[in-house]
Amino acid sequence: MKILTDWGFTREGWRNNSRGEYLVLLQGALLTGFVILPVYQLPGLKIESTQLLALTWIVASILGLGALILIIKGLIDLGKNLTPLPYPIENGELIQTGIYGIVRHPLYSGLILAALGWTIFQMSLSHLIATSILLIFFDIKANREETWLSEKYPA
Repeated sequence: MKILTDWGFTREGWRNNSRGEYLVLLQGALLTGFVILPVYQLPGLKIESTQLLALTWIVASILGLGALILIIKGLIDLGKNLTPLPYPIENGELIQTGIYGIVRHPLYSGLILAALGWTIFQMSLSHLIATSILLIFFDIKANREETWLSEKYPA
């Protein structure tokens, strides 16, 4: 699995979480859990107004489109520097142009916006809680990543 080694995964890393391998596993579990989470709406929360329903769909669509733009542009701008690990790849470079000149973590931001868009589209209390958990998780992962990036690229 050359791609895994190119991304920085090692057997030693899996043993001691030296590059944030456990965060990647937790991220996968959280995203999978979000996808399979049943929709739970508050019993009294039923949108009767077609205008209000249309508004929630429009807001959800805008959030989804924004998420898609952030994710696609983030992946393109990262190019060969892409890794799911929060630890920077060995022969990589710090990307500060493109979408990374505007948003420091567009992939994380895109996933959070997508989750929020789905939450609003479904009017789901369970997904609102899950989106909050994702927000906290990605903040922790981004802080860990920023520490390692600052160590590798002091300027």
